[in-house]
Amino acid sequence: MVTIKPYKALRPTKALASKVASKPYDVLNSAEAKEAVTANPISFLHITKSEVDVPDGINIHTDEVYNKAKENLQKFQDDGTLFLEEKSCYYIYTLVMNGRSQTGLVCVSSVDDYFNNLIKKHEFTRPEKEKDRIDHIFSTKAQTGKVFLAYNNVAEMDDLVNHWKSTHQPEYDFTADDGVQHTIWVVNDDVVINTITSIFKEKVSATYIADGHHRAASAAKVSKKLFNNANAKFFLTVIFPADELAIMDYNRVVKDLNGHTEESFRQALETDFDVQERFEAVRPSQLHEFGMYLGGKWYCLQSKEGTYTNDPIGVLDVSILAKNVLAPLLGVKDQRTDKRIDFVGGIRGLGELVRRVDSGEMQVAFSLYPVTIQQLFDIADSGEVMPPKSTWFEPKLRDGLLTHLL
Repeated sequence: MVTIKPYKALRPTKALASKVASKPYDVLNSAEAKEAVTANPISFLHITKSEVDVPDGINIHTDEVYNKAKENLQKFQDDGTLFLEEKSCYYIYTLVMNGRSQTGLVCVSSVDDYFNNLIKKHEFTRPEKEKDRIDHIFSTKAQTGKVFLAYNNVAEMDDLVNHWKSTHQPEYDFTADDGVQHTIWVVNDDVVINTITSIFKEKVSATYIADGHHRAASAAKVSKKLFNNANAKFFLTVIFPADELAIMDYNRVVKDLNGHTEESFRQALETDFDVQERFEAVRPSQLHEFGMYLGGKWYCLQSKEGTYTNDPIGVLDVSILAKNVLAPLLGVKDQRTDKRIDFVGGIRGLGELVRRVDSGEMQVAFSLYPVTIQQLFDIADSGEVMPPKSTWFEPKLRDGLLTHLL
């Protein structure tokens, strides 16, 4: 069973929360971050993307940048933008996007659970991305980004969260510039806090990383170096029950047809797929169905029986596309390193696939049916890993609202 704890969050005053809250560090590049902070001196991007406050051209992975993050975090505390909670609390975090709501518990989770695979993974991590977060944590002595976890619903926990939300006023409640509403309640009652801790200890057998593998891996490695630091033995997480979550599609665009003509490529696809031209954009409506945009036309591809396996990895549509199209026909053997392929999150819509192809930048695009949360759980339970860029979660949690200090 899993171990979670309440903690003393470093957080903004109520009046400043909407200005402090920022998009996660890894969804903005440096130029986008610099533009976002132009008119907002208290955006948390000054800490998570501190290159916005150093001269252009400086390597963003140097000590100067990480030290600037430390300096900015201290400044935010000194000027009262951020304050430290007086007691350890849990926090309930609800996000609403396009009328759909999801609610999770903000807490710190045990690093030992990560090492012992009670916090289950489904992706490989990249050393350079881990190092960036490790250096950021060491400089700021803080975990600024939340790891997004999921778990199988526990009715008692669902009831507790719903009751707290219905009987208490939120501490923060604002709608960000992207239209997503963020609402946070502080759970500061000792009896309720102890109940939450006990529910996870007694009734939750595992949690699953939905998003944030690099943040989790970095926190775990920092804990080994700061072995005398009790706070470093836990890392910042938001844990959502499975039925609250929706995974969006994560689509693919490829630069060329690897020597095929459009006609020969379509014919080659017919070995493993039923191929039908469509007169409108194809958003797959079921597993093993794909959309393809090629030569100004949309096609629906339906996998034929016997062209894929039913193990947790082989049954994934991202695996089927890789095994039957990307590798053998388009020569994309390693999606992590091949520069001929790019990935388009479902939040951008099918129009982005059309734009990338019609512009001449890419030659073919594929739309996929989203991975299900149960498929994610099955893969993590099996000890396997998904192909890269398999899941896209929306809405994104905001940074800066509930930081964990080491």
